[in-house]
Amino acid sequence: MTPSSSLKPHIVTLGTAGGPRWWAAADSGERTGIATAVVVGEAFYLVDFGQGAGRRLSQSGLELKDLRALFITHLHSDHVYDLAGLGIFGLYALTHRTENPVKIIGPGNRGELPAVSPRAVVAPQPLAPENPTPGTRQMFEQLMKAHATDLNDRILDSLRPSPLDIFHAEDIEVPAESGYHPNNNPTPDMEPFEVYRDELVTVTAILVEHPPVAPAFAFRFDTAEGSVTISGDTAYTQNMITLAQDTDLLLHEAIDFAWVESLYADKTDESSRASRDHHYKSHTSVRDAAKLAEVAGVGHLALHHLVPGSASESVWQEAGEHFSGTFTIPNDLDTIPFARQR
Repeated sequence: MTPSSSLKPHIVTLGTAGGPRWWAAADSGERTGIATAVVVGEAFYLVDFGQGAGRRLSQSGLELKDLRALFITHLHSDHVYDLAGLGIFGLYALTHRTENPVKIIGPGNRGELPAVSPRAVVAPQPLAPENPTPGTRQMFEQLMKAHATDLNDRILDSLRPSPLDIFHAEDIEVPAESGYHPNNNPTPDMEPFEVYRDELVTVTAILVEHPPVAPAFAFRFDTAEGSVTISGDTAYTQNMITLAQDTDLLLHEAIDFAWVESLYADKTDESSRASRDHHYKSHTSVRDAAKLAEVAGVGHLALHHLVPGSASESVWQEAGEHFSGTFTIPNDLDTIPFARQR
């Protein structure tokens, strides 16, 4: 392990907005899709890689050659939007990694589709019924195959390596004893389990509550000098408290439910009402994010994956009223240390 006080562990908020949409830059202060870099010593790790993450990474000063691994909390598009770009553009900075590929670690194949919303009048037909729920490994391989025309030009004409040689995508195996089932028991009470380890970090995961997607994970990075826990998308859940217990820094999602109400208040169609239902059962209010951090004994709370990404900072300030530790509302490209202070 690197000697004490030399790691300077910190995170860089590459993107701080949630949701599968482009938020108006004039309103949002140019919050882009969710992505976080966890920096430990000379190495860094990524958690999620949403819309704009590639550009933000290039603006951050981090060098792609120092990337150890990417962790995906769940497979909603706003968390993996720039994954194809990482695979394709990463070809040029990571040619030295063919013997030690960068790991892409995330949820496995769900195995079955979620239930249809009870608001449906006619049951919708799923996309790609032959393989409707690919996991991280299958998704990454399919994305690269979709770009085969370009990639084969690079491989054959420019003698570049294949992205499948410099990235190794793998599915997280949920412990069988947890009792997990994607529809019947997507968030069982459980203990965190290890998904990655090297000489700098140990990464543990736990299932969180973000229906209908399953599995959905939160991740915790423990280093010799401090810890950071990243919620992914989740409603208030005991598993999140368990994972975040006494962590030095918690990055937790937050949604403005007043915005949700304003968005759907005058709409009565089934799609709008089903979308409203989803927000309430799958996300965390500002107040509850703060309460969760307080119960978990967190040292520093930072809200991210902000929905709407166009909201003013005052919307998120309420969390500070319910949390006794250090509280931050970061913008894109902010740096937050998580070296142990307590």
